[in-house]
Amino acid sequence: LHPRVRRQRQMCIRDSSIEIDANEAYCIHFVLYDDKDKAAATVRLLPNKDLTQLILQRMAVLEAYQGQGLGSILLKEAEDFAQEQGFQTISLHAQLRALKFYLNNGYQEVGKIFEEAGIQHITVEKSLISKKA
Repeated sequence: LHPRVRRQRQMCIRDSSIEIDANEAYCIHFVLYDDKDKAAATVRLLPNKDLTQLILQRMAVLEAYQGQGLGSILLKEAEDFAQEQGFQTISLHAQLRALKFYLNNGYQEVGKIFEEAGIQHITVEKSLISKKA
């Protein structure tokens, strides 16, 4: 069901050819369902070859569900899973309009603004290594 969620959000994606790509089979997919078993949000994680880092991709929350904190819930679930699996960092190309969301969820800006699929982005990352006392 998650590709359907993403397709309904294509107004934000100018190049739909990047939606389903060669990495799809290698990704870990997360879908958040509502109480009626309808997909409300989705994200995927793409592991690197040495399984230490993940790239977070294709984050989407259907418009009817936005503003309810579901994006943060889904993000936290994906991060917790990644940490349990031993991944050390997670990064993504954040659209500038979503940058505040990721900063509020503990991500830090890395590098400079760039354009991807006609939209301005910036790379953000977060360490998954727990800081134990």
